[in-house]
Amino acid sequence: MLMDAVDRHIINNLQGGFPLCERPYAEAADKLGLTEDELIQRVEVMLENRTLTRFGPMYHAERLGGALTLAAMKIPAQDFERVAQIVNGFPEVAHNYAREHAFNMWFVLATETPARIGEIIGEIEKATGYPVYNMPKLEEFFVGLRFEA
Repeated sequence: MLMDAVDRHIINNLQGGFPLCERPYAEAADKLGLTEDELIQRVEVMLENRTLTRFGPMYHAERLGGALTLAAMKIPAQDFERVAQIVNGFPEVAHNYAREHAFNMWFVLATETPARIGEIIGEIEKATGYPVYNMPKLEEFFVGLRFEA
């Protein structure tokens, strides 16, 4: 589904922050030239049609004492759905993607403590019967996504 100029305007402007106040949608909508109801409805539609996959805060896990890591697995095609269900059942799995590669399952783990990363990887390996390849970040980069209005 194609985004219209208003959807692009919403995405471009809300990436930099969202108001922390009693009525954040009303305040954000006012800055966007929309009504509160229109902003809420448009965000809901973008989530429903998967233009957006999530709408919410991004936390810097390490600053909060937690940890993040990228993980990958090599899963035979015939076992992919079973393993995906198991992996997705872990609350620490932030998102999971299928890829056309020898490492065909990629997911992000987010844990409350750095030590939990290894523990969760071990639990996933035990539950699935496949090794998990841990790829912790060495350096963080921020890439902003902006759409032409």
